[in-house]
Amino acid sequence: MNAKPTLLVVDDTPANISLLREILKDQYKVKIATNGVKALEVAVSKPAPELILLDIMMPEMDGYQVCERLKGDEATRDIPIIFLTAKAEVIDETKGLAMGAVDYITKPISPPIVLERVKTQLTLKEARDFLKNQNELLEQKVQERTRMMEQLQDVAMVAMGSLAEARDPETGNHIRRTQRYVQRLAIQLKEHPRFSEFLKPQNITSLYKSAPLHDIGKVGVADHILLKPGKLTEEEFNKMKLHTVYGRDAIAAAETALDETDDNFLVFAKDIAYSHQEKWDGSGYPEGLKGDEIPISARLMAVADVYDALISRRVYKPPFPHQKAVAIIQEGRGSHFDPDMVDAFLEVEDDFYSISQEFADSEEDLKVKAGF
Repeated sequence: MNAKPTLLVVDDTPANISLLREILKDQYKVKIATNGVKALEVAVSKPAPELILLDIMMPEMDGYQVCERLKGDEATRDIPIIFLTAKAEVIDETKGLAMGAVDYITKPISPPIVLERVKTQLTLKEARDFLKNQNELLEQKVQERTRMMEQLQDVAMVAMGSLAEARDPETGNHIRRTQRYVQRLAIQLKEHPRFSEFLKPQNITSLYKSAPLHDIGKVGVADHILLKPGKLTEEEFNKMKLHTVYGRDAIAAAETALDETDDNFLVFAKDIAYSHQEKWDGSGYPEGLKGDEIPISARLMAVADVYDALISRRVYKPPFPHQKAVAIIQEGRGSHFDPDMVDAFLEVEDDFYSISQEFADSEEDLKVKAGF
């Protein structure tokens, strides 16, 4: 059996209190307050009233002042208020409704009118509460679905990036390291006047998600070129360069399946895949872009990708020590890399080293990947 709804009756006249209690007691649990201060205390007590019958003419703090305080408190603002008053002027009723009251009962009190008005307002409150709860539940479901979609998105990006990684026995945790390098460098540069407009939190998140796709185009490169242990011929190198084009085209094809949105992270993935081999001085590929012509996302990836290549074992070289890798990147300032990005890299080189150690490839991992 449902408990009786709780009402709060506020009136400084004992006769009115007694009358209202008598009218309401059979259907409702009635709390009493004989002044405004007490009313505010009772309104926040447990169980909270589901409706307040509030007299206007009271000493010290009148009903209008009590109503204003109740509507200004998050804990009580949604409790419906019915004003009780001997004032019957339209201006008085208008004032009360404007302050947030839901109804206005004039004295002398009519028991049938009080009961009907209270019942109506409680029914309306129940409907509002139900709708509010449904909206909150819907919002929770939307947030959960969004979270699941973001997780799926992240997993898909790493999985797609791993397609290229799986064909190279020496890359190991390369994509995990590089996406974290990109994120750390972007955070370091987010206040820089050249990059602050671009490196907003949402874009940094998108860059992190996009980074694993930087070499996705390598799935289109023939094995005898991609896995060749020696130096590539000029013809072979020209074919290797096409991995940037293959990557861009693959991501562009996926992009057509998405609705156009401001947070389409595949835009960054496409730029990274296509332009991460460009160089600041224009000597890179595939287009020989120079300076700020190169997308910021690709410039960030260039630093991350080269650092990781330097510290990692390759068929043509052993892994370089961290400090040698740092020195090589510093030498490339203004030629291979954006000068400001190199300066930022030097400020966070210790973080790069920590990331490289956290996601380092063990000897066993490399042997398994190589098929030994």
